[in-house]
Amino acid sequence: MHRRSFLALASATALAACAAPQQPPAMGPDGKPLPRVYRIGAGQAGAIQFRMLDSVNALRKIAGVPPVELNARLNAAAATHSRDMSVQNRPWLFGSDGSSPIDRMQRVGYNGRYVGEAISESFETETETLAAWMERDDTRRIILDPAARDMGFSWFQEPNGKIWWDLVLGAPQGGGLSAI
Repeated sequence: MHRRSFLALASATALAACAAPQQPPAMGPDGKPLPRVYRIGAGQAGAIQFRMLDSVNALRKIAGVPPVELNARLNAAAATHSRDMSVQNRPWLFGSDGSSPIDRMQRVGYNGRYVGEAISESFETETETLAAWMERDDTRRIILDPAARDMGFSWFQEPNGKIWWDLVLGAPQGGGLSAI
């Protein structure tokens, strides 16, 4: 009997939480909702990387190109560059030491070819960032490049919430090469 009472109480509490009134979003002077800062917790890295991988592969499937796999070495290259973009305070493909994306891939021991890289500076989620990349011809072309088989994805979040995103794609030796 106690178990049933506990389950009923737990269910009622869960339903009450769902029905709690939501705070309306803060509005800007233009009448549009102000963006909310997307905070990434320490334990969310794997979930975010796999959510991005699944999203990229769904887009690639629709385009009729093979899926990509997360590559730990490319993740490391992306993580290094995300932090470096923050230090430089600008989203661009070159490191503060003059390194190129190919240099960064070689430094982490990736033996494949560079396909391309998509970078961003935003307060948005990874899926919102991917949507913005897909709206641009150059980054969409990189994400959907049929030669790509390996993907690295990482970010660096500043204390103010700004996120520096980096998605890098590679092809195993013998794969195609395209870069923008």
